[in-house]
Amino acid sequence: MDKLYSSKAPEPVGSYPHARQVGNLLFLSGMGPRQKGSKQIPGVTLDDKGNITSYDIEVQCRSVFENIKAVLEEAGSDWNKIVDVTVFLTNMKADFAIYNRVYAEYFKENQPCRTTVEIKSLPTPIGVELKVIATI
Repeated sequence: MDKLYSSKAPEPVGSYPHARQVGNLLFLSGMGPRQKGSKQIPGVTLDDKGNITSYDIEVQCRSVFENIKAVLEEAGSDWNKIVDVTVFLTNMKADFAIYNRVYAEYFKENQPCRTTVEIKSLPTPIGVELKVIATI
């Protein structure tokens, strides 16, 4: 099993790789909207105590998708080889419709299996995270 640490994706917030390859499958760790080399989160405004004061779920979704693309491409895969997506949203009622619209833009050609789950919080102050399985 090969581990991949992407040179283009944000640094993991724990002790895990961006992805692992097993045979022709690529399993990506949960990916959020942060950008490489920065603690800033696109689409999120924090107060001086680190609490979310406002957020734009569309901006976060687009950033997450770009981070996933970076990991996939660096691993020798691509967006059209995604076969399964697990989505974690912190506010299903407010964010699902926007997330679903942006998702449909990115997945016009390829339509992987998808599960969407609402959770109370994520390890960093973000509203969306994706877990992806792709082929290589």
